[in-house]
Amino acid sequence: MSTWHLVDPELRPALQSWTPSTLNADALPAIREQRQQAALQAMHLDDGLSLAMHEQHIVGARGEPAVRVITPTTRRTNRMGILHLHGGGHLFGSPEQSLSLTRPTAARHDCVVVSVDYRLSPETRFPGSLNDSYAALVWMAENAAQLGIDANNIGLMGDSAGAGVAAALALLARDRKGPKLAFQNLMFPMLDDRTVVGTEQNPVTGEFIWTRENNAFGWRALLGCEPGSIDVSPYAAPARADDLAGLPATWIGVGTLDLFLDEDMAYAQRLMRAGVEVELNVWPGAYHGFNSDPQASIAQRARETRQNWLARFNR
Repeated sequence: MSTWHLVDPELRPALQSWTPSTLNADALPAIREQRQQAALQAMHLDDGLSLAMHEQHIVGARGEPAVRVITPTTRRTNRMGILHLHGGGHLFGSPEQSLSLTRPTAARHDCVVVSVDYRLSPETRFPGSLNDSYAALVWMAENAAQLGIDANNIGLMGDSAGAGVAAALALLARDRKGPKLAFQNLMFPMLDDRTVVGTEQNPVTGEFIWTRENNAFGWRALLGCEPGSIDVSPYAAPARADDLAGLPATWIGVGTLDLFLDEDMAYAQRLMRAGVEVELNVWPGAYHGFNSDPQASIAQRARETRQNWLARFNR
């Protein structure tokens, strides 16, 4: 069914320039290159923020993942630390493509943001991206003093597939008794491969931006098998985890037209029932990625709500 009439009116102009397309392996290199070049060009624009930024390779970790470290230039120690995982359906994305989020976050909270350039699928299957992210988290905790952060105040932040990796990382850190996390901040997280094969699909979600077809492709690329298979790990699809107790305080934001609406609401409810502190924000008439709209008031409110929640942990 068409859901155009349900889209927030201020979000409609952005959709008018969107051309529906179905992803395939042949298209990935060109899309990646186009997005990365646009991000690199934007890096040369002055955003007026007083921040230092450098790339770091985590020597000794499998694959030696790279991270981009963003640090305020103010003199302060024991800052809040945020490990950021970019979005992109497990297929695209980079720390450079997320600077419009990570740089303002570091400046607003006077905190250190470490953004992980995790390996992408299908070239690297699960658990490559999770291993890269866990290595970055351990490195961040072990080097807290040098980074100027409080090792007891490190949290996770991610969007879409990156938010799904963040949720999986929170599970892995808990189960391995790794670095203790203060929070996880998840914007429309990609949590459940079974959404692809669900028999009772929500008729008003997934028409725009990230469709059911592209979601199926993304999950196949990550898993190397069909979504919904019986042996998919909860560290790949966090919604499959049986036990959510002991996870950090969680913020989840999602739109009512987003394909991930139902899986995100179900995950939030399960977290609540497991005794985890949760804030869930559901944005009416919003599709996947709506928060990047620079003008729409609903996008501005979503960005502000997300940052206000993070401020609670900036002590």
